[in-house]
Parts: sequence; structure tokens; C-alpha cells
Amino acid sequence: MNPNKKPNIIFIISDQMKASSLKIYSKHGVKTPNLENLASRGVLYKNAITPHPLCVPARTSLVTSRFPSSTGCRRNETFLPLTETHVFQLWKSLGFKNGLIGKNHCYQEQKHIDSFDVFCPIGHGFGGKCRICNKNICSHTPDIEKTKGMKWEINPDVILDSHATRRNMPSYSPTLSYAVTNHTIEGYSTDVITTQAESFLDKFKNETFALWLSYPDPHGPYEVPEKYFKEVQSESIPLPPNANNSITGKDHPERNKVLYEILNMENDDKSKIQENVDVYHAMVKFVDDGVGRIIEKVKNLGLENDTIIVFTADHGDFAGEHNMMSKGGVFYDSLVKVPLIISFPGVIKESIIEENVVNTIDIVPTLLKLQNIDIPNRMQGNLLPSVFDVEPQKATFSEYGAGGPPFTLKDLKKFKKPFGHKTLIECLWAREAEGRRKMVRTIEWKYIYDPMGDLDELYDLKDDPWEMTNLANKSNFKEIKNEMKSYLLNWAISREDSEPVPLPSSIGRQTKPLQHFLHLRRSQNEN
Repeated sequence: MNPNKKPNIIFIISDQMKASSLKIYSKHGVKTPNLENLASRGVLYKNAITPHPLCVPARTSLVTSRFPSSTGCRRNETFLPLTETHVFQLWKSLGFKNGLIGKNHCYQEQKHIDSFDVFCPIGHGFGGKCRICNKNICSHTPDIEKTKGMKWEINPDVILDSHATRRNMPSYSPTLSYAVTNHTIEGYSTDVITTQAESFLDKFKNETFALWLSYPDPHGPYEVPEKYFKEVQSESIPLPPNANNSITGKDHPERNKVLYEILNMENDDKSKIQENVDVYHAMVKFVDDGVGRIIEKVKNLGLENDTIIVFTADHGDFAGEHNMMSKGGVFYDSLVKVPLIISFPGVIKESIIEENVVNTIDIVPTLLKLQNIDIPNRMQGNLLPSVFDVEPQKATFSEYGAGGPPFTLKDLKKFKKPFGHKTLIECLWAREAEGRRKMVRTIEWKYIYDPMGDLDELYDLKDDPWEMTNLANKSNFKEIKNEMKSYLLNWAISREDSEPVPLPSSIGRQTKPLQHFLHLRRSQNEN
């Protein structure tokens, strides 16, 4: 590595990819040889948690290293405000060439977009219907020809043709919709984004760059080329152990029951559920191939020792767990536990597996430290263990809601049956705003607190890793519940005054200067 040059950044983020979808995390995941290769050249984090299980809040927190309750980005409709500074602004000020290729769902203000020399955003449908407003082309799903700094390497007509199925997805039930297709593979969004990123690297190989490479897959619509679907079927991956874990009993909070009422697959054909999960896993394999191409391009350009590569996801997907597909405002590991791998050959140790809990808001401070760039005081993330010799965090956190009223089973009855994915979207505006729920997770325990009075949740992740039994109201777990509550309280207090408040130079009129006072206090303590 050139000692006079700061390392490049390739920040790869997949949309809605749960950690357990990868064989390196779970036997119920698929083989991802390229991500395994990346992990062998760096650190694999076994317990990485998103600060929020929803796209925009998770992504805005990633780039600012601040929790959604601090940025104000608590809903999918609340993009990063001008009051917040993101890491690409910092890199831009230092002369980096910045690129965003793929899903945005983070930046809306022109000032933030101006931080990118290359801006090639892609919506989920890529010419299909927007999942927010159901229009073909809208502000949520940018026109594929609108780019900055680079034109699309793949002809837009090819791209639109390859996404024809996504504009009219087959439906097998209100909750099941997926497709296995044979369009021109170069036009699928995952392939398009990878090709565009390869061109970005060719263009800026002699510059210092930071690339946000953002795959929309495996987020729905669940559609994949046949070749990847066949690969998954050959692996014969069974549904997860909690696939039949219905969320209907008295120990489940109403918020969870509402989601289950919308998304449960109790009346669906089991073979169709398996196929839908297989398509999801096949989309994961497609992304893995894209990562492999990026790794190979970095190697061929001679940039391996000058480039930090990060792979993670914004949040997860049920993908068959708890008898559901997609996501919602709950805190099961399928939604909050994401893959996280960091590689920097020659600097970060290789083939390291880190078991301690971390948060994805810890990524940016760690990258800045590796680049020898000062970490802004506003950032709330910690340095990642195993990259640096730091004391691991005992607990990490996630949150959901914006203080709105509860969305109850009674409210759900106002929507037209049969419920399903359409209902999920129709009531998203209400569910994503309800309450201010908080989750704390350690290696062995998870606790969810609802200040609005719904049932809390407590899971023993050692004996019940698939979170089938809520222990929050069991008297013999009161002590651990109180311990987890104390973590939440300390976390809430620690986030006060993220910008240092100036202290007075003296205490009152008659006292000595504050620094002298503190020096005397320290001296007394030492004696």
C-alpha cells in the first residue's frame, strides 16, 4: 500500500439479506463461495445487528453512524435531512472520488447527492412498479436513464426487458409471489449494478475512491434467473426450524400478532413456500456472484492492498421463519441480524470470526480509523473488535417507531381481506410510526421493551436461537430481564450530548478555574 495514500473504500450493502441465509452463518443458508473468500481475508462478525429493521432508517444510520432516534429518520418516508452529515461528505472534502451505484433509499437532498461524483440509483422494480406508491416511475423508483458521472453500461432497453416479469409478478396466494425467469442475465439489476461498479473501478483506479455498491436483492419482488434457482435446489436446504412457529398465543405481543395476521402462510401450499424461500436464497447467490466479480476486478487492477471492502445488509427478511415472508416492525433475528464482513489485506487479520455483538453503525467509525481520519464527535458507533484491539461491547441495540399510536388487531380489521403483502404495504404508514420500541441484544439474550404497554419480549438465544418462546413474563427470568433493561437505560443516557457541550472556565465567581479544580480532584483520588 502507498503510505501517502488513504485506502479506498468499497462498501457493499445488500437489501433485506438476513445473516442466516448464508451457509457461513447457518446450516439453513446457501453456499456463498465469494463471501466466504472475502471472510477468509478479513473478519466475519457472527452477531452484527442493524439499528433499525427498515430500509431508510437502517441506511441513514449506516452512513452517519447515528441511531434513527438521533437522525430523525425513523420511517421509510424520512430521508436523510440536511441537519445530518454523512461519511461520503467527509470523504468528498478530503478529495475522494465517490460513487453510489444501486439502491439509494437514503439521500434525497441535493446537497447530499452532490457528495457523489457518480450517482446511478436503482429502485426495486428497475422499471417496474414502485412498492411505495404503486406507480411505474416515480421519485421513489428513479428513471434508469437518470445518472450522474457515468452512463449505464448496459443498454436501458435490455434492462427493462430483463425486468418485465417484475412489472407483473405471478401470485400464488395473498402472501406468496415469486418467479424463476430466463431474461437476458446482463439486464437483471444485480448484474447491471456489478457491471456498472466494475466500470467505476476502471475509471477511478488511479484515484482515491469510496464506492457505495448497493444491491436491491434479495428484497422482493422475489425473482431470479433459473440458473441460480437450480443451484439452490441442488443444495436441498430445508425450511428453518421455526417455519411453523405461529405467533398467536398469549405470550406474543399484539404488534407481532398483527404482522402475523397479515403475512402468515398457514393456508399456503408447503411446496410453494419452499420454492419462495429457494428463490430468496437464489437471489442471495446472485449477489454473491456479483461480490466475486468485484473482488476479482480489485485484484486485476492491483488495488487489493489499497482497498477496504465491507459487505453487510440494511436488515433481514423472514424468508420462511415464523411462517412468514418479507419483513415488518418486529425484532426477531431474521430481521435484525445481518451479515458483516470486513477485509483489508495486510492490515486486518485474516480468517477471524468475531462472536461479540456489534452494530452496523460501528462500520463507519472503524473505516475512518483505518484511514487515519478523525472520527466526528457526533458519531455514536464504536470501533469494531478484531479490526482494532478494543474492549467488545456487551450489548447492542435496535429501535422502531416514531411515537405514533399503536396499530392494533382492531385497526387491521378495517382493511379488506384477504390480508397479505398488499395489506403489508397499505398499512405500512401506520405500523412504521407506532410507538418507540427498543431492543437490546447480547450474545445470549434479547430483550424488547415497549413503552406503550404492549407485552415485552425476552429470548434465550443460547437455548432458543430461533426465538420461539417469549420468557418476558416468566418470574424466574426477572433478574436477566432487569439486567437487559439496565443496558437499555445506560444506552439511552449515553446518547445525550453527542456534540460536546462547552464547559465553563470557572465554577461560580469565587472558585478557581475548572481545569485546576479537576486536577485537584484527580490528585485527591490518586492519593
